[in-house]
Amino acid sequence: MLKLRAGTYHTDFMVNGQRVRQTLETSDWREATQRERELVKEATEGILPAKGQDFARKPFREAADKYIEEITPRLRPLSVRSEKERARRLIDYFDKLPLIKISPDSIREFVTHRKGQGMSNRTVNMECGLLRRILKRAKLWRRIADDFKPLPQTDEIGRAMTPEEEARLTALARTRPEWRNARLAFELARNTAMRSAEIRNLRWSNINLIDQTLTIRRAGTKTNSSVRMLPLNHGAQQAILELRERSKGFAAGDVSPDWYIFPRRTGLTKRDPTKPLSGWRTAWRALRAAAAQGDKVKGIPAMPSLLKLRFHDLRHTVISELAEGQTSDQTIMSIAGHVSPRMLAHYSHIRMEAKRRALDSLPSKPLNPAPATQGYGTNHVTNRDSRGQAKM
Repeated sequence: MLKLRAGTYHTDFMVNGQRVRQTLETSDWREATQRERELVKEATEGILPAKGQDFARKPFREAADKYIEEITPRLRPLSVRSEKERARRLIDYFDKLPLIKISPDSIREFVTHRKGQGMSNRTVNMECGLLRRILKRAKLWRRIADDFKPLPQTDEIGRAMTPEEEARLTALARTRPEWRNARLAFELARNTAMRSAEIRNLRWSNINLIDQTLTIRRAGTKTNSSVRMLPLNHGAQQAILELRERSKGFAAGDVSPDWYIFPRRTGLTKRDPTKPLSGWRTAWRALRAAAAQGDKVKGIPAMPSLLKLRFHDLRHTVISELAEGQTSDQTIMSIAGHVSPRMLAHYSHIRMEAKRRALDSLPSKPLNPAPATQGYGTNHVTNRDSRGQAKM
């Protein structure tokens, strides 16, 4: 039943014992009639929010916070952090807009907005994935699902750095103190194949300078195994020693085992070693951009390929070099932790290419060599008697 209140139509009807009372947000009778039919259909199919459920009417900011609170007990800390970061981007855009008013057009506008900010298709799709889960929680997704298409994504697993790219980044990273975190993280990732999240969550209790080993615990990994241990090569040791010297200045006394090796910044010069660094994204992007542009005054040529080099590509660089060195799959997985079957297939291809190059480097020989001037063949050799005469 349609009712006109203060110039706006409202509907009030019953479906399967469920009463639906809702504003139709229009003063046009024909439009209100159409919207009421759609609501009756949704209620019949069971996709309309149930009576008394106010989640769908919450402002997006409030609904997103409520959803994150509900899923936190079921997720690992790193996953919760990722979901909060995506929720923050969605909240910045939708803010106080009620969930029930989010339409396919508003989602498309959000996608356009994020792409205009330079975000990758994968990042935008992951943010829309969280939006979809929130709308599913409100039982609102089904009515707009057919009108939403995720952005196309490439199947690239990653790429390895070239020696020239690595030399450029390594040299440039030491020129500015504000890039120090990015440089030290770069050196650790380049020598251990660790992920950025694993590096950020390292504590000094995970480092054994006597045995020269590093332990990555479950809280910093995506695997089901409790820990994995890595030996520290020379490059990793140098980075660890520099980080330890820096940590000694954070408080009186020796470095505490519970401190994070990358402490959180609390001011221009102050740091809190009891909390992990949130990241080095800004420094990494600035370092990439500077390395990609080059320096005409100093005669340093531009290297545009560095502009899109991801920090995660350092991990691929290490694994690629291990694969090219004929390292077994089991050893690669032991060093790198979780490696998907698709990644293993990728690195197996690299391994085969390394073998091919090795075999192609062998000296080539003619397919039909000339007959030797000495020696003899065995095709027509006959048995001989004791006097050396051939038997017929």
